Amino acid sequence: RLLRNTVSYDDFNSFKEELLSHIHQGLEVPRNQTEILAVLDELFDKVWYNRHQFLRQKVEVGEITIAPDIWKGALKAAKRIERRYRSGVLGPWGDFEWGMINGKLSALRWVLGDEWDMLDT
Repeated sequence: RLLRNTVSYDDFNSFKEELLSHIHQGLEVPRNQTEILAVLDELFDKVWYNRHQFLRQKVEVGEITIAPDIWKGALKAAKRIERRYRSGVLGPWGDFEWGMINGKLSALRWVLGDEWDMLDT
């Protein structure tokens, strides 16, 4: 019964080559480093801004305190990011979108030489 559902190595290899040719036909030219870095900067900003908003909530309710000069710099950086991006681009996001943003950041950093799961901001 097993032999009835198997294919030869040559048939499998032929199928694989045909499948790969169909996949590669639809591919565009890979992104250049300038494009990758631009997206990387945007993803970095989004992750940092989201983390900042979470921290901001904790500061506003008195759960934590931040050194005044550090906090002033963080607020200034957040305003700069808000001016850079149109409304709605900075979130809030659901779990799926948040996972996609972090996954993209990790993948692009890996392409540029960082280790997987490098999500420091």
